[in-house]
Amino acid sequence: MMKTGLTEFEAIVAIARLGSFKAAATELGISTSALSHAVATLETRLCVRLFNRTTRSVSTTDAGEQFIARIGPALVEISSATEAINSHRDRPTGTLRITMAAATARMVLTPVILEFSRRYPEMHVMLVTEGRLVDIIEQGFDAGIRIAEAVPQDMIAVPIGRQQRPVVVGAPAYFQGRSKPLVPEDLLEHHCIRARMASGAIYRWEFERRGEAVTIDVKGSLTLDETTLMIEAALAGVGLTYLTEASVREHIKSGALVTALEDWSPPYPGLCLYFPGRRHVPAGLRALIELIKELNDSG
Repeated sequence: MMKTGLTEFEAIVAIARLGSFKAAATELGISTSALSHAVATLETRLCVRLFNRTTRSVSTTDAGEQFIARIGPALVEISSATEAINSHRDRPTGTLRITMAAATARMVLTPVILEFSRRYPEMHVMLVTEGRLVDIIEQGFDAGIRIAEAVPQDMIAVPIGRQQRPVVVGAPAYFQGRSKPLVPEDLLEHHCIRARMASGAIYRWEFERRGEAVTIDVKGSLTLDETTLMIEAALAGVGLTYLTEASVREHIKSGALVTALEDWSPPYPGLCLYFPGRRHVPAGLRALIELIKELNDSG
């Protein structure tokens, strides 16, 4: 169900922002057919077409742009008023939309999101995993979760958990007949699993020890862009990979992966929940922030 009950108005604003009936339907939690019916009903009542539709694209008409420009601010005010009333409830309700990378989702799902859902069953949490960093305001998210250094400077950031630590790991089978790298430059003699970032650039492995920083453009025949795939490749003995210790901790404990260059991998600021500070903070988001702070204190 949509938040305010103004289904037709919310529908056209979402479609115009996302440029897609399917994406808007997903965001609003209704079927595409129901969304199309709501828009058609409104267009019939107004006796004007609001969108130009083809099988491949959706765009607003001139009349649609004018109409959305007028009702958009009003919907924001209605949403804010609804959230203000919601803040007086004993327990928050509604939908909380959060964007994060897939690897990040695995790290926060059990300790944070599932606990939040247990405490606030009236809240609907929608996690959207996205490799690239998106504009959470433009895309209609309440908040995002990323590593601290990736959080936009104009956002309010709330740390989640402890610092992160990167580790170089490989399978015992990989090290058979090979010496472990002792300094970062030794990696140039090893097969490494390269990481492709959301921007398309290949990540250069970064190390530091006693103030000396080293960046290595590692070599390898395999380049991946997803953490679980890198772990699977490392477990198979394909080569070394460079990931957060948290993502491979269980494999290290079991002995399936072993570490190297431990003294060259200092910790760095970990994950943060971030959100814009220029607008009203929904009750559900405030509850999530309080839970994160509680978990940080207890950890």
